[in-house]
Amino acid sequence: MPMKTLTVRKIDTVPTAADIPAAFEKAQVSWQAVDVVDWPEEFPYKPEMVYAIAYDDDSILISYRVNEDCIRAEAKADGGRVWEDSCCEFFFQPDDKGYYNIECNCAGTLLLAFGSGRNDREQASAATMALIERTATLGRGSFGLRHGKFSWMLNLRIPLKVFFRHHLTSLQGLTCRANFYKCGDKTVAHFLSWNRVGTPSPDFHQPKYFGEIKFE
Repeated sequence: MPMKTLTVRKIDTVPTAADIPAAFEKAQVSWQAVDVVDWPEEFPYKPEMVYAIAYDDDSILISYRVNEDCIRAEAKADGGRVWEDSCCEFFFQPDDKGYYNIECNCAGTLLLAFGSGRNDREQASAATMALIERTATLGRGSFGLRHGKFSWMLNLRIPLKVFFRHHLTSLQGLTCRANFYKCGDKTVAHFLSWNRVGTPSPDFHQPKYFGEIKFE
């Protein structure tokens, strides 16, 4: 199975998450599609999602754009079951020690954990998760299931210090593994990935199916 690769550019310092869209437009950061429907027979629904990623001196910067027919943001606090909501996910493996999952719903509520696989993951503290700045065009309040035509954007500024099982001081020149996902277990259930996942049933915790990202 071919592995996607992506070069991640360094851009001028971005002060806050709210500044990411303008900074990306100015630097002409490219958008990537999360469009692989990994389990089409059971979960054929395919919302539209793209992401853009760059980095500056001390943070990874990500912007997500989504068009979908059903939204949900029930998780009320960081560390909750955000994958059941309208959710965008970034799984990041700096080295062979394990990987981080940063899962964020459409209202900017997120989950951050670390481990080598699905089981026995170590969740970040609330204080660590709070360091990830985020803006959501749907607002930061929780809400229940809504049907219709929705377009929304989510921006994350992820300081390197939140990767609590590593001591990352710079990303420049690093080659890492990663994948990006779109899901919503309790919306119109769907499971999309950037790099294809080859399991028989939905499971995003599969580092062997991550793509490769290279930080310039």
